[in-house]
Amino acid sequence: MRIRKGDMVVITAGKDKGKSGKVIRVVKEKDAVIVEQANMMKKHQKPTQANPTGGIVDIEAPIHASNVMLLDGKTGKGTRLRITKSDDGTKVRVAVKSGTVFD
Repeated sequence: MRIRKGDMVVITAGKDKGKSGKVIRVVKEKDAVIVEQANMMKKHQKPTQANPTGGIVDIEAPIHASNVMLLDGKTGKGTRLRITKSDDGTKVRVAVKSGTVFD
């Protein structure tokens, strides 16, 4: 998967289409990402020591990785990625159109 924790992404499909946010977590098993303040859902929680009142809380649900694009800093739009090797031989993520390096 080319998207990593901490990346800024834009959502390209679903109820939150057009929103952008930071990736909180990557779920490799499901090929999904969790984006900050996007794809919110309600969850009923029992009372615990950490949350003694319990109740209904809002949490972020996973979004499939095919429904998000990395946000390009130069253009401010979503971009596709290309993996290239740098001069010292390490792999680097590069934006296809603008050539912005993401590592």
